[in-house]
Amino acid sequence: MNEIRLAAILLLLAGGVFFTFVSAVGVIRLPDVYARAHTASQTDTLGAGFVVLAVVLAYGFDADVIKAVLLLVFIFVTNPTAAHAAARAAYEEGIEPWTEGDERR
Repeated sequence: MNEIRLAAILLLLAGGVFFTFVSAVGVIRLPDVYARAHTASQTDTLGAGFVVLAVVLAYGFDADVIKAVLLLVFIFVTNPTAAHAAARAAYEEGIEPWTEGDERR
């Protein structure tokens, strides 16, 4: 494996770990279900995308890449859909969004 490819893989993995870590911190630190759903869907999807792209580069372009790309499409569709469903369920239950004057929950 050449050095440029290895550097790209490591960079993608580092990006994936970073965005997944930001997602975890956001879920812990943000004040309400709506903000948590947003960070969980956005940054977690981006982090998973970087990791799957690193796997694609590591394996090379063969039959396993098709599986990785299908996994990436699945993640890009299901993560935002699940976050939307969670936020909608919270809204339908009457959970009010956090506003600046509210105390942190």
